[in-house]
Amino acid sequence: MQKKIMLLGSGELGKEFVIAAQRLGQYIIAVDSYNDAPAQQVADEREVINMLDGEELDRIVAKHQPDIIVPEIEAIRTERFYDYEKQGIRVVPSAKAANFTMNRKAIRDLAAKDLGLRTAAYRYANNLEELQLAVEAVGVPCVVKPLMSSSGKGQSVIKKEADIAKAWDYAQSGKRGDQSEVIVEAFVKFNSEITLLTVTQDSGITLFCLPIGHRQENGDYQESWQPAQISPEHLKEAQEMAAKVTRELTGSGIWGVEFFLADEGVYFSELSPRPHDTGMVTMAGTQNLSEFELHARAVLGLPIVEITHERNGASAVILAQSEGSAPVFTGVEQVLAQPKADIRLFGKPVARPYRRMGVVLTYDSPDTEIDAVTQRAIDLAKLVKVTPSNP
Repeated sequence: MQKKIMLLGSGELGKEFVIAAQRLGQYIIAVDSYNDAPAQQVADEREVINMLDGEELDRIVAKHQPDIIVPEIEAIRTERFYDYEKQGIRVVPSAKAANFTMNRKAIRDLAAKDLGLRTAAYRYANNLEELQLAVEAVGVPCVVKPLMSSSGKGQSVIKKEADIAKAWDYAQSGKRGDQSEVIVEAFVKFNSEITLLTVTQDSGITLFCLPIGHRQENGDYQESWQPAQISPEHLKEAQEMAAKVTRELTGSGIWGVEFFLADEGVYFSELSPRPHDTGMVTMAGTQNLSEFELHARAVLGLPIVEITHERNGASAVILAQSEGSAPVFTGVEQVLAQPKADIRLFGKPVARPYRRMGVVLTYDSPDTEIDAVTQRAIDLAKLVKVTPSNP
């Protein structure tokens, strides 16, 4: 049965979700703060609004009367979701999940205080003076993040006292929404970090994808690979944590649950109630269903019998180096001339330094060394250059 789905946020992850949902016969209204966002280019209808304006949000929900609302970004008046659920609209994964996870304070307190998951020591700060006290409490080095942001925006590492004021200013410039509060986390001495894509279903059955390894730079992922190396004990611990927190938040869909892997065990880091950027590696055919196909099925209440490992894969980001509109890509032919390689260009109408404009995907058989597959993705991504037509 066809459903009318309203997608709030229309970036590259939303674009792949729209394609997956349309393949299942669904009708999509893609919403973003600017026109011609990636998902709007493939959706059935579009709206351009400020999603932090609750009245505007109410207006388009009343106008379109969607059956399902799928949030793709953090900067939304998520408290309105409770009212939409009362109106009979399904919010993905749930209004509770969206409210808790769109704010780092709510999800961190839930994980650490309510559920007792292992996390880094942390404090909050509402101004520069409070930030100085928080840094003193958790020690240096430490990480500062806005409570509401994405793709590493506003995130920095404090290594000495002179970094504190700069970290505060950067957090304020990179935040999403109107909250100035930041979270200060003690630096965890970890060996690696993973994303554990977790799928919750109406049936009550929770499934896990193989863990995805990733490398971050300036708070944003640069490459990811699947499967990541992890001990059976740590994997079991991560799965138990992911199941515990997603069960508490309720609802069906895919969740990107991030963990640090340290000698002493697994640390819960963050959680996104939607497809995860590091999970773009699943577009390399690493699984029988990509993260977007899994999300679409779970959102629609369709059964997911199993998630199988099909081949090893990696993704590496294509970043813009300069600012301007109508970007042109060179090097695409060179990438596609290589075996077991693919590319996704997101269709963002404007480029700016370090903006993610696409990904290169590489893959090979399940017995191939994952480091070699990942290095191929990194090398091929360097061949692609982004040049704005109108600087």
